[in-house]
Amino acid sequence: MRLPDSFLRRLVRDYAISIAFWLPTSLLVSWQMYTLERRFTPLSYHDLLLLYAARYLSVALLTPPLFYIVNRWPVTGGLIRRTAAYASGYLLFSVAFAVIRWLVLPPWIDATMSWGPRTPGTLFELVYDSFADVLLLYLAIIVAAHAYAYFVRGQRQEIERLQLRQSLAQSELQTLRAQLHPHFLFNTLQGVSTLIDTDRGTAQKMLLTLADLLRKVLEYGSTDLMLLREELAFVEAYLQLEQMRLGRRLELRWQIAPEVKSALIPQLLLQPLIENAVVHGVANARNGGWIEIEARLQGMHLFIVIRNSIGGASQPGLGVGISNTKARLKYLYDADAAFDFDILGGNVAVARVVLPAFATALAEAANT
Repeated sequence: MRLPDSFLRRLVRDYAISIAFWLPTSLLVSWQMYTLERRFTPLSYHDLLLLYAARYLSVALLTPPLFYIVNRWPVTGGLIRRTAAYASGYLLFSVAFAVIRWLVLPPWIDATMSWGPRTPGTLFELVYDSFADVLLLYLAIIVAAHAYAYFVRGQRQEIERLQLRQSLAQSELQTLRAQLHPHFLFNTLQGVSTLIDTDRGTAQKMLLTLADLLRKVLEYGSTDLMLLREELAFVEAYLQLEQMRLGRRLELRWQIAPEVKSALIPQLLLQPLIENAVVHGVANARNGGWIEIEARLQGMHLFIVIRNSIGGASQPGLGVGISNTKARLKYLYDADAAFDFDILGGNVAVARVVLPAFATALAEAANT
């Protein structure tokens, strides 16, 4: 049975990391032991280097399996049972360490400061004489493996939380965006209904324009962000629709800086604010009124201001436009965006939106 390539690559990576960590440790330990022992006993640094290289190579070969075991069976549930299992595992580890060490190089005889023969007796002595040092190494690997396992688990849980939060935010954004469509359609059809009995031609033209607007909405699909120039084109088409109904009673003022047209803004962000200005501002005034739309860059922020005159009492709305705008900005930008709505002097309503201006949008604006 052939092992998967991904498993083999991971196995090679794990052993490469383990050997790269433990072999340099053998250099440090062998040099330390050499500087300590040479004052009392003549010995070769080359022999000490080989001795500790064989010792830590044996540890390096056993480290990845221990990491795998800890990752597969961490000390969480069944604490006593798992701890007892790890204690028993030390016996297997010490024997495996001695066998690998015995196979890599012959045993080192301290009495003669030389290499000894490979015999069952020297193998048993290797197990017996190194049990304390091997225990410390075993515990160090187990602790490191648990720390790494908890780190990886924490990272995975954090990623899952972020993905869940993103999915919830995306779902909420889709709900908010879908909420705009029936609200926009209801108000527009209500305006069309006022003209059916008095001006059938204009009413028919309004329905055709409305169909074109709805087609554009469908073309946008589920895109969260779009170019400001596209949003302004949609707003302009909507205002043309309202001008068919209100005629000269609706005066428009545009103050759009050329460099902002390539900025990215949430889809249908301006339309409900413009709709509020028409329905609750201009349409209720006997002599009509005006709407002013301003967009400009200031530093790294895009400022959009919608002002409109107020000329009479209007029926209270559902608050969809303002509440929807606040919610969408919070989900998309959190604290990086701002929105406020004021009525100045009792006769002018002002809606202000501040968004971060993305560097890509600014670069495109600079090149056009």
